[in-house]
Amino acid sequence: VYKRQVYRPDRRSPLAEQLQQAINDAAQRLLLPAIKRDIRNRLTEKAESHAISVFARNLRGLLSQPPLADHTVMAIDPAYRTGCKIAVVDPTGKLLAIDTIYPHQPQRKWSDSLKTLLLLVKRHKVTLIAIGNGTASRETEKLVAELTSKLESVSYLIVNEAGASVYSASKLARAELPDLDVSLRGAVSIGRRVLDPLAELVKIDPKSIGVGLYQHDVNQKRLSESLHGVVESVVNQVGVDVNTASPALLAYVSGIGPKLSERIVAYRDKNGRFPDRHTLLEVNGLGSKAFEQSAGFLRIRDGDNPLDAGAIHPESYGIATALLQRVKLSPEASLTDRDAALSQISPTAELAAELGTGLPTLEDIFEQLVRPGRDPRADLPHPILRKDVLSMADLQPGMILTGTVRNVVDFGAFIDIGVKQDGLLHRSQIPRRQHLVVGDVQEVSILKVDAERGRISLGWPKE
Repeated sequence: VYKRQVYRPDRRSPLAEQLQQAINDAAQRLLLPAIKRDIRNRLTEKAESHAISVFARNLRGLLSQPPLADHTVMAIDPAYRTGCKIAVVDPTGKLLAIDTIYPHQPQRKWSDSLKTLLLLVKRHKVTLIAIGNGTASRETEKLVAELTSKLESVSYLIVNEAGASVYSASKLARAELPDLDVSLRGAVSIGRRVLDPLAELVKIDPKSIGVGLYQHDVNQKRLSESLHGVVESVVNQVGVDVNTASPALLAYVSGIGPKLSERIVAYRDKNGRFPDRHTLLEVNGLGSKAFEQSAGFLRIRDGDNPLDAGAIHPESYGIATALLQRVKLSPEASLTDRDAALSQISPTAELAAELGTGLPTLEDIFEQLVRPGRDPRADLPHPILRKDVLSMADLQPGMILTGTVRNVVDFGAFIDIGVKQDGLLHRSQIPRRQHLVVGDVQEVSILKVDAERGRISLGWPKE
């Protein structure tokens, strides 16, 4: 038990006054400042840890947004004076066309811009238009809404373009798009991050993606380590197609890293696609240890071995094959046949012991044999596709709208409901056990609209 001890000079002593002055001086000049510094350092460290965790949680949500596959995307990087940069990419991310339109001030070529967009849509069979959320985004949205209102098969969405300019000036962008101007590379990045957010966002320094909380004021080394861990975790959870992945994406796979990822891509460029996982061992510098760490996260679709398309590690191929043989199938059997046959048995501890493995591993093998390489992002709500545009004048208290969470901070969540300003869903309006993350699609109600200050207060819709 702590016992409080207090020392006071004996007033009868001739040195009492000097001792008291020394005590006061030591307290004011040394002891109290040291205590303040210690308390401040502890509070700062606690605040930094919290800020880093918020950034990491929001980054995970952003990276985990589901891809919009099978779309030909026309991406627009909006601007006023320099014009809106346009890039059309096919479902694989291949660049099909580029252009620039000038619908806004000072040129105001609205009609000409509409004609250009319509021509590109028809020529390349565009099914989705992506608009960056930077300067002039909502004015550009009006232009696109006017176009899509006349086209039944085309929708649009607003895309978070954070980090696109950083990517545009990077070494990787120069290697991928050497013949394009920096401003046009940004439009390509916006289009590709719709098709696969993860594959495109890993090309950007995570700190440049604006979903944090005071990220410039915290310990940068700790922040980088935390964000790098988040990206690595999401990449490995989703898996990587080794025959299409960029070096930036491969670098986050466990056991590979930046140098080895470049060697894998160089080998692929020289020798063609990898026919199976074991061919990776032919890459210079990729030894057995790196293969053991990375193989389960790498996918080879339509390869020589059907098991390479899923998350089953090569070490467990024997178990997977033995399991299929029990239901009189081979690894080449169709997914329909696998599903029908495996539904007749279930993973049990007894079956796991017979096959020489653990029950958790056997359950994972069952899942992967039926749904090989399943993308966990597929279970999440897809981004909202729009056909028309809203303004603040259209909003009335009590309206129920669906929006996309753009950022989550201590005092609430900012939600894009389709107008120029994001609305604030204050923490007091969020149910206690409800946890929002970036990318969530959420219904909200309009509480208050302050047009003069450009503020929208949101509430949780009543059940």
